[in-house]
Amino acid sequence: MGEGIARPEDERFMAAAIRLSRWHTGQTSTNPSVGCVIVRDGVIVGRAVTALGGRPHAEPQALAEAGELARGATAYVTLEPCSHHGKTPPCAEALIAYGVGRVVISVTDPDVRVSGRGISMLRNAGIEVTSGVLEEEGRQSLSGYLTRQTKNRPYVTLKLAVSADGMIGREGVGQVAITGPEARAQVQALRAETDAILVGIGTAIADDPLLTVRMPGLEEQSPVRIVLDPNLALPLTSKLVETAREVPVIVVASEEISPLGSEEGLPPSALPGISPTRGEIGKEHAPNSLASGDDGSASSNDVGRRASPQPISPLMGEMSGRTEGGNTPTDPTEMDSRRAALEAAGVEILYCNPYHPEVLLPALATRGISSLLVEGGAKTAKLFLEAGLVDRIQLYQAPVVIGEGGIESPLQATDIPSGFAHRGTYIFGADRLDEYEREN
Repeated sequence: MGEGIARPEDERFMAAAIRLSRWHTGQTSTNPSVGCVIVRDGVIVGRAVTALGGRPHAEPQALAEAGELARGATAYVTLEPCSHHGKTPPCAEALIAYGVGRVVISVTDPDVRVSGRGISMLRNAGIEVTSGVLEEEGRQSLSGYLTRQTKNRPYVTLKLAVSADGMIGREGVGQVAITGPEARAQVQALRAETDAILVGIGTAIADDPLLTVRMPGLEEQSPVRIVLDPNLALPLTSKLVETAREVPVIVVASEEISPLGSEEGLPPSALPGISPTRGEIGKEHAPNSLASGDDGSASSNDVGRRASPQPISPLMGEMSGRTEGGNTPTDPTEMDSRRAALEAAGVEILYCNPYHPEVLLPALATRGISSLLVEGGAKTAKLFLEAGLVDRIQLYQAPVVIGEGGIESPLQATDIPSGFAHRGTYIFGADRLDEYEREN
């Protein structure tokens, strides 16, 4: 049986499946969050989204809800049903067993174990298959999974909050509130659907952020927190270290300080600290209720730089009045002591040049991180922009004026890099959000 012909009602029901898939975005570990809707005689008789943690998949749940009504019905699925035996049986087999008459798919799965095979299984069983329905919308809903599968790295979102005079903060004062409460709530929701959030060591020292989700009901969806910290300068009494056992923290340190010595040039899977025995980092950690005003705030003294062959030193020393332990260790014994203290607190140290994002991002992908939010610091933002590794830009603009001593934003609405398309403008209180996405 060849490609089925799309019907007038297909887009309406696929849109419902895509909306459903977004319920668990960022909460399904390494599996994609897929939506499935079973329709019989124009009525939805079963629906489901990939379960929290990634299993069970959407299709068997929706089929179970539909029961006998699934026979002869149409299944709308946002991603091609799997065809291989893994920790769960193939979803294509479940659709066949329940006797569905037609399957409508938004996006073909790029996973080599599936790509086209799920569709072939269904067609060989006499089921009509139509694919590519609302494909652009489906790809957007699956952006993290698709990027990790096709580019071996997470989907990267850069979030910036810019004042009316083009600043993201003020030198030497830590966090500065730029956006209002409505915009900050949106940032909390973005964190909740993202696997990991990244800041530079300058931001971690100057602002002492918590970087968790504190929106009621979403606290358990806090992302893995990542700090670019080449010389292990993260203060031991920082909020990040003190809460590392509740919400995971990864410190990205230079290979040159690794106990195993420099491993620069090795592929990410061979880098020390990227051991598959550690398992994949998901969001199955306890919530953290500590408060911190790091949303929509400026990141003052961040220390990214464009990738280069030479190691790049972070901000030296510590800001006055900040948490203790922010100074860079100066000798091997002190470095060993700092390393042991961080690990004892539950911090994971990943030895991978922090300022080579083209190496760091694949290393994060090996840990099952499919989406990354870059939130901290002008220089870190510039690092990822110049490397060409930002997929989406969320640019908040607020009426606040920073004035003298402001830290200039690395990006304005008037100088968005080429290759990005404007996807929409949204108003939150007094603030404006413009969203841009890289065009493939």
